[in-house]
Amino acid sequence: MVGLSAASTVVGVIGDPVAHSLSPLLHNSAFAELGLDWVSVGFRVADGQAAQALVGARALGIRGLSVTMPHKDAVATLVDRRTPLAERLGAVNCVVIEPGGTVGDNTDGPGLVAALRRGDRFDPAGRRCLVIGAGGAARAVIAALADAGAADVVVVNRSSDRGASAAALAGPVGRLGSAAEAGECDLVVNATPLGMDDRVRPGPAGSGPDTWPLDPSLLAKGQLVVDLVYHPPLTPWLLAARDRGATVSNGLGMLVHQAALQLTSWTGCDPPVDAMWRAVNGYGADDPPA
Repeated sequence: MVGLSAASTVVGVIGDPVAHSLSPLLHNSAFAELGLDWVSVGFRVADGQAAQALVGARALGIRGLSVTMPHKDAVATLVDRRTPLAERLGAVNCVVIEPGGTVGDNTDGPGLVAALRRGDRFDPAGRRCLVIGAGGAARAVIAALADAGAADVVVVNRSSDRGASAAALAGPVGRLGSAAEAGECDLVVNATPLGMDDRVRPGPAGSGPDTWPLDPSLLAKGQLVVDLVYHPPLTPWLLAARDRGATVSNGLGMLVHQAALQLTSWTGCDPPVDAMWRAVNGYGADDPPA
């Protein structure tokens, strides 16, 4: 950070909990690299208090907010204007505070696609993709894969109604499917918390709360398998997928690239992605891609 003072421009992240958030680290590393007199800080905002937080941010002259759980859906209803993607998802993870009001965007899905292309050398265009889950993160990923030109976006979820609703975000290439189709896909993304605990055992998706997202025996060499969790860097489920010969990746790349997109929205600057990668290497990430 460059010479912080009372004149420094402030952005922040709101959530609860928020102390664990890497957003300030990512953004402050980028500001330092760019030589900007900006600072990012975390604000713990309890569930149900997002409206007051937005009013306070505007009153204090804060330039932008990164939004994490549990506020993404609520903030989407509170901003003055939403980007087409935020409107489509009904969720906001980035707020730009302008003189004329607040603009809500969602950089989660585009962040994952950018991470896939840069870090994993994987372009979703024309590829078959399977997404496990139908929550906010899954919905962002489903829409982004379709927007990136995926040929097929299969959604696997315990609730078929929620799964079908999430699949609809991918338009004509989206559909509700089954875990058994995983072996036929180029990309498999786990967008649920399942698979973090090393005490769980494999089982078919939807068979209960203590199963893995899907049975690793369905995965194979040549596939890219992504778990949006980044702590631990390799979940037991990812380790099992790697044992099957799949290439595996965690959610740290998505975190870095969605933060980079937020920085551009706030500052208009090209993000120093390499510097942001270096900032989080201590959290178990692989070396930043060239």
